[in-house]
Formats: sequence, C-alpha cells, structure tokens
Amino acid sequence: MTDAPDLSGQVAFVTGAGGGIGRAIALALAGAGADLALFEIIPERAEEAATRVRELGRRAIALPGDAMDADAIRLAVAAAAAHFGRIDILVNNAGGVSGRPFLDQSERSWRRHIDINLVSMLAATHAAAPLMIAGGRGGAILNVASIEAERAAPLFAVYAACKAGMVSFTKSMALELSE
Repeated sequence: MTDAPDLSGQVAFVTGAGGGIGRAIALALAGAGADLALFEIIPERAEEAATRVRELGRRAIALPGDAMDADAIRLAVAAAAAHFGRIDILVNNAGGVSGRPFLDQSERSWRRHIDINLVSMLAATHAAAPLMIAGGRGGAILNVASIEAERAAPLFAVYAACKAGMVSFTKSMALELSE
C-alpha cells in the first residue's frame, strides 16, 4: 500500500508551472496520474514542463501567459477546461519577490508584487472554482504561500503582506466553498 494519491482521470491547472516549485508540483501531480495545464510566462519553459509530463504518460497543455494579467489567467483556465473538459485541481503557485526596503519601493513595485503574488491567485480561483462546482465532482485548490505570511519580513514587507492575504483568503474560501 502507498500513501501517494491516485489522481488518475483528474486535471490540474498550475500557475508558474515552468520552473522551480511549480514545475516540481506539476511533475508530482503527473506522477500521481493527473493530466496538466501548465500556465507559465516563459513559453519555452511551459513547453519543456509539458514534455516532461508527457514523458510520465500524462496529457499536458502548455499555456504561456503572464500571471500578472488577470484576463490572461481567465482565458488560460477556460482554454484548459475546453481542452480537457474539466478542471479538478488548481495550484496557485505563481509568485515572485525582490528584497528592498519598503520606503525605497515605488508604487509600481508594490503593484507588481501584489499582482503576481495575490491578484493572480484571486483571478485563477475566480475562474476555476465555478468550473469545479459546475462539474459536480468538487475539487481542490492549493495556494502556495510562504513562511513570510506569518512572520516579520524586513525587506519583504509587500511580499509578506501578499502571502498573509493569501493565507487568510484560503481559510475564508475553505469555509465559503464548504457551505
């Protein structure tokens, strides 16, 4: 007996899926039997990750797009649902950080951090959750946060605020969607 889940027949949509944590999550989901929609800003990385998923015997679609563009996320979720006929798992992984004192950052810098770390999660959840509900099978939404959500983070104040917001949103939505 194994502790690994059997995700055969399920479809996962992963943001930031072309490298690092996102790529590892996508490959782990494929290893557990899921088919993958891979949303990634760098098209070549999206295609490379899709190739690795296919090598694991799963179906994959590469969806190049910028996580800071809510419309691009919505369109990619719709494309994935059209391609696979469903979405069962959403992994909100896209994110980024650069350490600088808050008082040295411009409003443009704050907004970039907020868009990639928080707004991308809101947009993807807003697009995917109704599809999961309409499918009648439920689903799973995983939001990749950070230890910075729970502790003081000098030089990373906006990032930490976004990740704290992500944690609070996750708790709130867990209750909202379970009703």
